[in-house]
Amino acid sequence: MDASQLDYTLPDDLIAQAPLPDRDGARLLCVERYGAALEQRMVRELPELLAPSLLVLNDTKVIPARVFGHKPSGGRVEFLLVERLTQAGECERWLALARTRKGLRRGMRLRTAGAELELHVIALLGGGEVEVELAANGGVEPALARIGQVPLPPYIRRAPTPADLERYQTVFASQPGAVAAPTAGLHLSQALLAALRARGHELAFVTLHVGPGTFAPLRASTLAGHRMHAERYTVPEPTALAIARARREGRQVLAVGTTVVRSLEASLNPAGEVEPSSGATSIFIYPPYRLRAIDALLTNFHLPRSTLLALVMAFAGEDTTRQAYSEAVAARYRFFSYGDAMLIRAGR
Repeated sequence: MDASQLDYTLPDDLIAQAPLPDRDGARLLCVERYGAALEQRMVRELPELLAPSLLVLNDTKVIPARVFGHKPSGGRVEFLLVERLTQAGECERWLALARTRKGLRRGMRLRTAGAELELHVIALLGGGEVEVELAANGGVEPALARIGQVPLPPYIRRAPTPADLERYQTVFASQPGAVAAPTAGLHLSQALLAALRARGHELAFVTLHVGPGTFAPLRASTLAGHRMHAERYTVPEPTALAIARARREGRQVLAVGTTVVRSLEASLNPAGEVEPSSGATSIFIYPPYRLRAIDALLTNFHLPRSTLLALVMAFAGEDTTRQAYSEAVAARYRFFSYGDAMLIRAGR
């Protein structure tokens, strides 16, 4: 598949810059897989749009991963912490992305404002990646909570606010480790989760710590030439059992977000059954990949020429996805992390 097939035209003013007042107040475009039917609804109507189903959610928690350090010369360096490489404590090693006007050197030591954190550059890995050692009296994690910033995506063209600490996080987030939110889950308020349970829907959880590689643009001319960054995930035994039970009972499995899809597809055994598993996955899903773990998908609208859009096309169908995106643009839906949502389900 050529990467240009993932292009579409999006006016800049449709890129959502802030969340709506209510989590479940977003618009919802309902789409039939490989079909032409489109229906415009609201996210808060989700419980009545589905027969009793198993909803699988990603319970990763976004960490305050953006840190600004200062060189001895006074120059500022922005670090995006990507993955902890050692145990949590007063001294930790991290894989990070660094951005600075002038280069870093191996062995360089930096401090944050107020000397809350000391940063020691251990290795330069190329492409802006570095291994860095963080040190803080009382622990690195508490220091990050005090001085780290919410790592909003670059298409949100403003500085993070205190409101983002809550809204760029799902209400069920419990496993720290992500540097980006699983955005489909941002729509689910506690009231909506209660309404789903009241209508007979079951909830289960996986963990995939979303990294910057998920949102990295396609730089190869074909999808086959793109390589995904690995992300750590866990599919616990209760979730695998819940999926097997839903299959036996004829209930559909709905993935809340593309990260859930990738976790479940990575844990399939040769018979196509979801098994408990944990590790790192670099699975890249694009047409003509046939998804086997899910029956329906709740997802946001994704960037042009992105791996996330490729996954949606693999599930919904290429023509169906293009039609849905054209409709969303024409109807002025809000796009990307703080935007509206799409529900993809089997035709009725």
